[in-house]
Amino acid sequence: MAERASIVISKAWVQGVALVLVFGFLVMGILAYRTYTDGMPLPAKVVTEDGTTVFTGEEVTNGQAIFLRRGLQEYGSVLGHGGYLGPDYTAEYLRLSSEDITEQLRNQGANDAAAEVRTMLRTNRFDEPSGVLVFTPEQAAAFDKLTRHYATVFGEDSTKYGLIPQMMTDPAEIHDITAFFAWTAWAAAAERPGHSYSYTNNWPSESRVGNTPSADILVWSAMSLVALLAGLGALFALYGRWSRKIGWHGNEAPTLSFLQPGEVAITPSQRVTGWFFLVVSVLFLIQATLGAAIEHYRADLGSFFGFDLARVLPFNLARTWHVQLSLFWTAASFLAAGIFLAPIISGREPKKQSWLATGLLGALAIVVAGTLTGTALSTFGVPWAKGSILADQQWEYLDLPKFWQFLLVVGLFLWIIIIFRAIRSRLRTESKFNMPWLFFYSGLAIPAFYAVGLLAGTETHITVAEFWRFWVVHLWVEDFLELFTTVMVAYIFVMLGVVRRQIAIQIIFLDVILYSAGGVLGTMHHLYFSGTPVEHMALGAFFSALEVIPLTFLTVEAWTFLQLGSRQDSRSSAPFPHRWAVMFLVAVGFWNFVGAGIFGFLINLPIVSYYQIGTALTANHAHGAMMGVYGMLAVGLALFALRYLIPPERWPDRLAKLSFWSLNIGLAWMVFATLLPLGVLQLWHSVNEGYYEARTLGYISQPGNAVLEWLRLPGDVLFLVGGILPFIWICWLGVRYAIPATTHTLEPETLFVEEHEQARADRTGLARAGDVDG
Repeated sequence: MAERASIVISKAWVQGVALVLVFGFLVMGILAYRTYTDGMPLPAKVVTEDGTTVFTGEEVTNGQAIFLRRGLQEYGSVLGHGGYLGPDYTAEYLRLSSEDITEQLRNQGANDAAAEVRTMLRTNRFDEPSGVLVFTPEQAAAFDKLTRHYATVFGEDSTKYGLIPQMMTDPAEIHDITAFFAWTAWAAAAERPGHSYSYTNNWPSESRVGNTPSADILVWSAMSLVALLAGLGALFALYGRWSRKIGWHGNEAPTLSFLQPGEVAITPSQRVTGWFFLVVSVLFLIQATLGAAIEHYRADLGSFFGFDLARVLPFNLARTWHVQLSLFWTAASFLAAGIFLAPIISGREPKKQSWLATGLLGALAIVVAGTLTGTALSTFGVPWAKGSILADQQWEYLDLPKFWQFLLVVGLFLWIIIIFRAIRSRLRTESKFNMPWLFFYSGLAIPAFYAVGLLAGTETHITVAEFWRFWVVHLWVEDFLELFTTVMVAYIFVMLGVVRRQIAIQIIFLDVILYSAGGVLGTMHHLYFSGTPVEHMALGAFFSALEVIPLTFLTVEAWTFLQLGSRQDSRSSAPFPHRWAVMFLVAVGFWNFVGAGIFGFLINLPIVSYYQIGTALTANHAHGAMMGVYGMLAVGLALFALRYLIPPERWPDRLAKLSFWSLNIGLAWMVFATLLPLGVLQLWHSVNEGYYEARTLGYISQPGNAVLEWLRLPGDVLFLVGGILPFIWICWLGVRYAIPATTHTLEPETLFVEEHEQARADRTGLARAGDVDG
């Protein structure tokens, strides 16, 4: 057996990564325990003072399942999380019930009804040993009135809310979903035992019940700013001291000659990835088109250019599909890129690897089709699909029904098996901390951390479900997908000979340290107001501020990164073949800093999040980060692989250029012309008028807001027509004219030759030719 190659970097890097990860996940384990033991309580039953049952804990749980099943979290929100067209039902119930109770007290002759309402709703009448929560007669009467209110709203025989007509008419379902809203509103106002703030840290802002920012919200907002300043100072101090030893640095080896498309042999599994990328491009088009439809609802809720769109594609279904497809097409591109790179890493491809790759593509198609069909059946309330694991919609971002979610997890593990088969021989000869193993570890984290989402079921307590859901939304997306992409990008530059292997490994380890230092515990910034104890807010605010630091580092290094290929290109006799793939990677760095960094930090301070959660500023961050980082990266990786799959004479360089600029200008137009100004105005309205007012359809549909919504149209057209359609054509060329698969053996990690070696080979060939001629 061949001796393993030794580790090429200092073990101090490994120790640093181990320290950061052990600390982060140890604290996360403690926070998980606290989430289960000290989250906002779910009463066994809620009764009046005379013992009459208002609703039970079982009915609350059933109401939560109905809320998710009918896609209402993709329409409005609860505890701040969900869609942005409908109201936040926690805030709405709290406002409407407090107004009704005030009116009842005034009719009873109360001298200061407003003060009595605050006292009534802030008083915690939950008895933990018995699990019984006592409502006052006024609270019970308000519940009955709001049950009738939601029966009217959800039973409306029209599409004026962007929902299907008569969406929900069963009195039992209306009762249970109202119970779910009522429970979250109770927890938002009732004071946590031993404290002067509610279970949700006094969220939402509501003066009628005395909900104002708590001391923790203000203090930890200030502390997070201090953490950011200190972290940035430390970053620049270390960068100034060791800038020549860390970051992207070019290979100082002799001048390289890049292997050109057509000179690189293609394996059968690599050829299959062409179909992956074609599917990716089509899903991208569908997802973006759905996004345009969602935007039209906000610009003109009444009709879609004269057509009643909500009857066939209601807002909540369109948003469900839009969100799920954004995850599907980007993840599929990463999977295909991994399959494409694996044979180059190992220098070989196992027999029948292409069969497994084709099977994975088929499984992906089944999951996508099953998810779209199942969520449609669930949203429209088809009776025979109710309660089915094939159809019941789940939490936002994990909307896919449980069966398809499980099948997707299986598919992701199948993918890592495909990767392992391809690089197994190489793993045997490398240190556990060298590039091939880092590629495998980062790939394994993708199915492992996505699988955590299985813990968030439709009947799981909402505080617990949010904890595990955001492991996927935050840890999976913002930390471990980021790690996998860093490994792939670094490996690509090693394969091209642009950077030395040692530099690439240092970049990867630095990425793990910087992202995980803030990113792991920074997950808690999503849970400020989800019923978790206050330490979740403290740690989430402090460590999420540190997430800006690695994004700043990427920006500092962006110019060096941009020059890596061009420096070699200027000295090479063969042109650098990946200009537009690298440009997309540069765009990733830009949007990482702007979309994830600036826009993310803008909404992560507890005091800002307190007023803006669930507004257009959240959507602004989501689009800038998701499309700007993972979308651009997915397209860039596709272009890298397609450059070798498409014959050189058919490569459409101008279309790649058009797609790059159209996607980036279209996205910039979207966020800077519409989402950012809308979000700032909505934040101002929330602070000045009230959070409830800022989330109403009356505010969203104001003429000024409608103008800003319509201003997004040119950017959307450019994004779709100039950005996605050329990308689809390039992917089609990768299938229609793909270079035939000719081998299962490649030169490992080599997409270049050193020019002095090429010259020697040429001279040797000429000499041999001369001998023959002689």
